[in-house]
Amino acid sequence: MNTSIYDKTAKGRDEIATRKYQLAPRLRSLLVLIDGRRTEEELLRNVAGLGLTIAALDELLEGGLIVLSTSYATMAVAPVAEPAPLAPAPVAVSQASQFQALYEFYNKTIKSTIGLRGFTLQLKVEKASSVEELRELRMPYLDAVQRAKGNFAAASLAEQLDRLLDERPAQA
Repeated sequence: MNTSIYDKTAKGRDEIATRKYQLAPRLRSLLVLIDGRRTEEELLRNVAGLGLTIAALDELLEGGLIVLSTSYATMAVAPVAEPAPLAPAPVAVSQASQFQALYEFYNKTIKSTIGLRGFTLQLKVEKASSVEELRELRMPYLDAVQRAKGNFAAASLAEQLDRLLDERPAQA
């Protein structure tokens, strides 16, 4: 059983606050329920009376109002996955694509590994506007992961993050 957890994007939070994108009322009801903690099944169960299905979640995803935050094979066990071997990165990786990859990495992993204690760090990620600003968050992020999940999880995530940052950690 695949259990997915969704969270609002900045665009989704903007829609909730201002109704800027004029989302249909039924979809808006679903968007309000999405909080980064409820599973896909729980969300759909809560809006079943409105006639909403998985297609409604897909519509919010396509509209950029929500993002897949976490996806587990089971909710009982959520281990930190070993990083898959990556092909060598192209030499000319654009700053924009690197920024997007780092931004998504931080957003996906802060909530699932650090939890509520990562809120301040999450705000710093949201405010970051360059790869360098995201690079500066590396050590605070890894320190927080180590405190929350231990050395193994921190090492695994550090390896993934270093690949995104195109850094090689120093060997001790």
